[in-house]
Amino acid sequence: MAKNSSDTEMGAKDPGASVSNSNFYIEEASTVKQDDHPKTAHRIDHDPWYQLGLLLAVSFNCGYILGFSDFIMKPLGWVLGPISMAVLAVISVYANWLLAKLHIIDGRRFIRYRDLMGYAFGRKMYYVTWTLQFLTFILGNMGFLVLSGRALKEIYMEYDNSSTMTLQEFIIISGVLYFVFAFLVPNLSAMKIWCGISTFLTFIYILILMKISISDGMSNSKDYKLHGTRQQKIFNGFNGIAAIIFASNSGMVPELQATLRQPAVKNMHKALYFQFTIGLTVYYTVTIIGYWAYGSSVSDYLLDELSGPKWAKILANVAVYLQVIVSQHMFCSPVHEALDTRFSRINEKDFSLHNMLSRFILRFSLFTVNTFVAAMLPFLGDFVNLMGSLSLIPLTFIFPSLIFLK
Repeated sequence: MAKNSSDTEMGAKDPGASVSNSNFYIEEASTVKQDDHPKTAHRIDHDPWYQLGLLLAVSFNCGYILGFSDFIMKPLGWVLGPISMAVLAVISVYANWLLAKLHIIDGRRFIRYRDLMGYAFGRKMYYVTWTLQFLTFILGNMGFLVLSGRALKEIYMEYDNSSTMTLQEFIIISGVLYFVFAFLVPNLSAMKIWCGISTFLTFIYILILMKISISDGMSNSKDYKLHGTRQQKIFNGFNGIAAIIFASNSGMVPELQATLRQPAVKNMHKALYFQFTIGLTVYYTVTIIGYWAYGSSVSDYLLDELSGPKWAKILANVAVYLQVIVSQHMFCSPVHEALDTRFSRINEKDFSLHNMLSRFILRFSLFTVNTFVAAMLPFLGDFVNLMGSLSLIPLTFIFPSLIFLK
């Protein structure tokens, strides 16, 4: 756990200070003023780049990719789909690369995106950034809950297709498991062993999905037409673009970068390159193959389409379910960090009595609310994609450019 001290969460003593004369490329910890290390209850300067790179790659290859054929390729088709995916991948990697460059400015280190924006543009932008980030994280977590509930229901229905259990009940079960995992794994640095487990689970369902999808695609008759009225096609096309943005960007580069060993900028760049090469290749391939195999009738949960043996579908759904429990923790970690820093004792260990009790109450409350909303609104897919991308556009593309230009 970090032992750094500071009187405020915001990284600058003057949030409205100008950064026009800042050196954006400082990356050695020795250049950071010791009194400007921000306070945090989570570990910083701890992890190697390959741990974060692997975590990014497998987390972006979570169960969400099972809907990408439907969300991305189905509304965009064979021309705009691949072109949009390629163009947005290049723009995304550059935008994230640029944001990682802004980790240290004028000898001040920023481990939270909102601190960086507050330093550059004042307190209002601090709260704007906070709102956009946490909207993305909370909505994304609700989407994960719905996804987990659906995977668990698919597993159960393979054994008892006459069951009266509803999707909401499976979402509640998933919410309980999310809470247990979040309580036992207090921060990102504690996920080291879970990265390996998550990678193994990812390989399982990706291989099953690819094998059966290709087999189905060789025998299926497909329709690749874009259906609907002109207005519907335009609206669906924008949703497809939104899904691509949501598929590759986290809106939390500074928070992830804070966990890395020095030099943090170079190490973050390595982690991003890993995500946007190995990781992106996998989920883009799944997206294209799913659309090729099933055409415009493709499901928003690709495992529904598989015609393979029962055991393969069950195994794939189990792997998806377990992997999502790990992946959601990364995307929700800034929320946990903010709450832990506010309410825990940062000079005590993660599993001290006070910090365990604090973490139990905070994360139980968070997942209770999220699970309740997700269970009430289980059809969040398009809404999460749209709202997530609307939040990620300024966080990923606009804000870093504004800081750099200033």
